[in-house]
Amino acid sequence: MKQTLLLYVLLISPLTYTFSQTIVQRDPAIAQLVAEVSADSLRAHVDGLVSFGTRHTLSGQEGQRGIGAAREWVLRKFQEYARQSGGRLTATIDTWTLQPDGRRVDKPVEMGNVMATLKGTDPADDRILLVSGHIDSRVTDVMNRTADAPGANDDGSGTAAVIELVRVLSKARFPATIVFVAVSGEEQGLLGAEHLAQRARDEKWNLEALLNNDIMGSNHSHDTRIVNNTVVRVFSEGLSGFETGERAAQVRQYGLENDGKARTLARYVKEVGERYVDQLEVRLIYRNDRYLRGGDHTPFVNRDFAAVRITEMNENFERQHQDLRTEKGVEFGDYARFMDFEYLRKNTALNLANLANLAKAPAQPQNVTLEARSLTNATTLYWQAPKAGKVKGYYVLMRETHWPFWQKKFFTDKLGLTLPYSKDNYFFAVQAVSEEGNESLPVVPRPGMR
Repeated sequence: MKQTLLLYVLLISPLTYTFSQTIVQRDPAIAQLVAEVSADSLRAHVDGLVSFGTRHTLSGQEGQRGIGAAREWVLRKFQEYARQSGGRLTATIDTWTLQPDGRRVDKPVEMGNVMATLKGTDPADDRILLVSGHIDSRVTDVMNRTADAPGANDDGSGTAAVIELVRVLSKARFPATIVFVAVSGEEQGLLGAEHLAQRARDEKWNLEALLNNDIMGSNHSHDTRIVNNTVVRVFSEGLSGFETGERAAQVRQYGLENDGKARTLARYVKEVGERYVDQLEVRLIYRNDRYLRGGDHTPFVNRDFAAVRITEMNENFERQHQDLRTEKGVEFGDYARFMDFEYLRKNTALNLANLANLAKAPAQPQNVTLEARSLTNATTLYWQAPKAGKVKGYYVLMRETHWPFWQKKFFTDKLGLTLPYSKDNYFFAVQAVSEEGNESLPVVPRPGMR
């Protein structure tokens, strides 16, 4: 009996394995850019940030210590890399004066987001892709602006990732525009992100996606003692504050609570990130952020932009928001020596792959509609071509209603497709595809009832 069972397993195993394989097709240009992300370079960026002693939002604006010097250093790094861009990359500090708010700002303070813009090559493509990390740091008392606050991981890791992305991507050319930002004032209440998100709304940016990187360079937790540098989290809001009234009613009617802009972006980040970065699983966390915490993506989510937070899987709270000290043999403090720069390299490459794939892809298809006027077990979708970009064709994506990410892709070069799968049992979306295979963000269809 045992021999018969063993023979059966051996006979079916090759067949099972064959059907479980997935062909991964990488754009060679993006794969080359991913390979240029350097752990050593990231370490140097973090060390440079830590060297300013503290980067507290209310710390000094003059001299070699404090937030002012740190911002100027990041600006110089951006300007250095701009020289290899052929004039396409520009850098500046977007400054404004913030008045006391009675909470975490107790004096007028000059704020500044350090920004680098890699202008897209297609004049007809007004899409903007934004990537951020916050430059400020803190210790236990959020108002302590004088104590050393290395902020190596929180959020030197995210800021270093942004600097490294500028270093690598400034040499490349993309149809769409990429904006890189070292955001100020996160620890004092998402101040820089609020300013930038409102600016994007007021100036009517066609902001397609924001990747916010915050605490992404450590591989182990302090209390559960889990050590793992192969998993990263992507947090995404289900519905923004714009899902009210008639819009909210439609979301409920068609069961789209899990298909808002942030969740759609998060699924994209997972698929593309795992395509290009080896030994990294992107874990989708279906909440906007962690308990008792917040992040710079939230002001963008609240203004109806697609925005997600990228964060390490196992946080070490002995390293975050801590006075530098040793208690009972445990060293507290956010030092660079506690980071894993190979893990930070992978997480930075995750950002790069997604930014490059989106920036090379066409814009999203327009007016995506699901035929819903009659009872049928087949599903028909229609759409219009995107406003910008050269299109090879389109993918119609499909997944079961309980499934967290897309399961199947159907390619067509037409502006519509009928599939023998019921709209009652599956969710669908459509994305445009370039000649090189770069996919736009998916668009979830609206029901066509007339």
